[in-house]
Amino acid sequence: MKTFSISRALAGAALALGLAATVGNAQELRYAHVGAEGDIQTRYAAEAAEAIAEATNGEVTIQVFPASQLGGVAEMVDGVRMGSIGMGHHDFASLARIVPDVAVFNAPFIYRDGAHALEATDPASSPALQEINEKLIEEGGVRVIGRIYRGARHISSNFEVKSPEDLTGKPFRAVPLDLWVSMVKGFGATPTPVEVSELPTALMTGLVVGQENPLTMINANKLYEVQSHVAMTGHMQSILAVFVNEEAWQGLSQEHRDAITEVLDKKAHESLQWATESEAELVETLEGHGMTVITEEDGLDLNAFSERVLEQIRTDFPSYEPYIEQIGQLQ
Repeated sequence: MKTFSISRALAGAALALGLAATVGNAQELRYAHVGAEGDIQTRYAAEAAEAIAEATNGEVTIQVFPASQLGGVAEMVDGVRMGSIGMGHHDFASLARIVPDVAVFNAPFIYRDGAHALEATDPASSPALQEINEKLIEEGGVRVIGRIYRGARHISSNFEVKSPEDLTGKPFRAVPLDLWVSMVKGFGATPTPVEVSELPTALMTGLVVGQENPLTMINANKLYEVQSHVAMTGHMQSILAVFVNEEAWQGLSQEHRDAITEVLDKKAHESLQWATESEAELVETLEGHGMTVITEEDGLDLNAFSERVLEQIRTDFPSYEPYIEQIGQLQ
């Protein structure tokens, strides 16, 4: 990726106004996320930044700050809203502090597979997302312009988990978002919010006894060092929103906006391919690190998880129902 010399003070002033920093004839956006090295989301951001620079002939550059360098999830979302951060990505539910119903795109057990999840979260064609995107722009000055597929999310723990009864009353890590708290209640566990950067320590000390994430994250963050089992629940198709400060977005030419969204859409489909190809290999890798992988053949009761979790979600988020219906109708 091309780099340019610029005063950080001037860049900060421009970004604080919600505008992309102008560097010579180029515009630069700071792109933050919390993903660790080796995660699909980290690869996505790095490759997208390179591809955007190439697609815009170096006229738009993206400076990526991974691994919570610019703060945790809340700080990142607030930074994009204020313009001190130009772009970011995280679970759709991280934007629920702006528009609560956006979290529906992370709801468990609503997608048939990864391809369905990508279709339902396409900013160019998904009726549900287009409706919610208008609210995000109006109420928060933030726009979803892309998405990332990280794979199905599964439960890891330091004991065998085959049904919600195995988690009853146990402290279980919840992403610090309302949807995850609700889902963990559906698991039967006691939700304990923990930021991803603090997760290995929380698992090691016993603050929480389990967590849920795609296998890519479990491996990249070496959770096999503090967890012994993985239950292949696939309760969520892990789909992340790529979002941008609206003023910064409007500060780009239409030609550049089109080039960026084309790059992000292509990378979204590549991320689906990466995740699909890597899951079987990751199972072998995690088993090689000593983890026990539990599937339906081993007695994992997916129906029990699905019924309990969806009942909890419907109770806590009745406004999701029309969006879930729209998502389900997509082919």
